[in-house]
Amino acid sequence: LQFDLLRAGLCKLSCWISDTAMSSTSQKHKEFVAEPMGEKPVMALAGIGPALGKKLEEHGFDKAYVVLGQFLVLKKDEELFRDWLKDTCGANTKQQRDCYGCLKEWCDAFL
Repeated sequence: LQFDLLRAGLCKLSCWISDTAMSSTSQKHKEFVAEPMGEKPVMALAGIGPALGKKLEEHGFDKAYVVLGQFLVLKKDEELFRDWLKDTCGANTKQQRDCYGCLKEWCDAFL
């Protein structure tokens, strides 16, 4: 438990440093990467709103961890993941970037 709390604290610090040094991330992104994924719905991912979430659910990607599985199957490759997201649910460039960044940062903190 202490390790998880420490990891979450470090992740929040990382988000703060990223926000200060680079472009800011959304509140949704910050909340997602600040804690273990658990059973979060796919729409908890940054860049995934109701419309894209519904399309992903129709393809069997109903939970964030299912999308994480695809992200890992694609070996965390940005181009492959973004292309998959575009082809699967029609995500635009910003949505692709936000979702990829969210999952990458979550993996850096928790895997």
